[in-house]
Amino acid sequence: MPQPFKDAVGLCKTIMRNGYDAYVINARLQKSVLAKGPAELAMDISTELDFEGLKRLFPNVETCNETGVTGLIRQGAATFYFHPASVDDGGHPEECVARLTPRLLKILQERGEIPLSAACPYLPSPQEQDHGLSFEGGEVRISGFPDQALKKDHLLAVRVLRFAANYHLPIEPNSWMAIIRGARRVLDYCPASDIMDEWRKVEAENMHAFVQLLFESQILHGFIPEIAALARVKQIKNPEAGEETVLAHTIDVMRYYPEVLPYDWYGTLACMFHDVGKLYTAEYSDGQWSFLQHHRVGAKVTRKILNRLHFPPEDIDLICTLVRDHMRPHFMLTDKGIRRLMAIDEYPRILEMVRADIKARDGSYREFNHNLKMLERGDTPEEELEPFLNGRDIMQATGLKPGPGVGIIRDALLKAQIAGDVTSVEDAKAFVVRYAREERLAN
Repeated sequence: MPQPFKDAVGLCKTIMRNGYDAYVINARLQKSVLAKGPAELAMDISTELDFEGLKRLFPNVETCNETGVTGLIRQGAATFYFHPASVDDGGHPEECVARLTPRLLKILQERGEIPLSAACPYLPSPQEQDHGLSFEGGEVRISGFPDQALKKDHLLAVRVLRFAANYHLPIEPNSWMAIIRGARRVLDYCPASDIMDEWRKVEAENMHAFVQLLFESQILHGFIPEIAALARVKQIKNPEAGEETVLAHTIDVMRYYPEVLPYDWYGTLACMFHDVGKLYTAEYSDGQWSFLQHHRVGAKVTRKILNRLHFPPEDIDLICTLVRDHMRPHFMLTDKGIRRLMAIDEYPRILEMVRADIKARDGSYREFNHNLKMLERGDTPEEELEPFLNGRDIMQATGLKPGPGVGIIRDALLKAQIAGDVTSVEDAKAFVVRYAREERLAN
């Protein structure tokens, strides 16, 4: 093992002994770079420590002006660069083994050895790179005779779709036709778990493109027919745009969801299922479509599908919760409604599903924005948000008739409660009577 690599491991161990994470970035690649004799002896290390934290452990750490570098240490003939680590739960799990720093990328460019990981956080294994796929001419293609290659491994068809979605590349026409011709055999010979293994390697931001390719290749029709059938269910996008298919809307929602919650694979998958209940609840009456209770029906259908695809129980519960409750923020919620929404652990994902849904429809954000403002009051004690007396109580105490005066008194009572001037129902009755008399609101 080269000495700089040993020293880098030693620095990582020092950081880890102090309770922080650290690792040598893309260790296998850096070993290879050192073995071939780089122009400079250098190593890239990732850690969650900031510069001040590094300074406490390593007094000789220096600042660095390079983008994405927290600091550096010069030790002997080698230089060790520290990069910030991703500590988000939604970060790519392969990031620590496939990450490329600007320094490593420059070395690989000079050698003409830029790997596929430069374009996608998921680094394909050597077997995948050599297993019948090529990327000549900027297209994903099946090497040799595509139909013959698929007969040897039908899962190759799904892998082509996955690479095309993740790399934003077109599929070579002959390969595409072979996939369409072999779609039924993919479903006959490939276990659902193997197809889902490929699916899980599709990034959340690209899942809408992957599902579109599954649909166009006819694989989705046999794999998840409930979703494919949404292409034949119509709904009104908005009064100006007219009708659209529910599948087109679903794919748009999947496209917009990761804009705010990137890397959320499960949330994006829940977007795919959020309207599946419309297949079972669609009813045409008086010239318009209705889908009553589609969210609750959809959650039950989603559970059946995910069980069929052998998802773990905890993943099924998560996705079905998002599907079942995604309609809540579509309405103006009261304080109690907001509290019930916030009691759901995944309510930030639900809110983002609603935002993506509205954007996909070019709809109004009126109710959504109202609920966002109500969320700011979500942590305020309930007794500070609801007055002791409702409108009927105020009218009985003051003799007022229904009208704007009742609302004025109610707002004044709420402010008095928040200020601590009114602490009981008796105080509230005395307050409203006094307020009505002083403001000359009583009859």
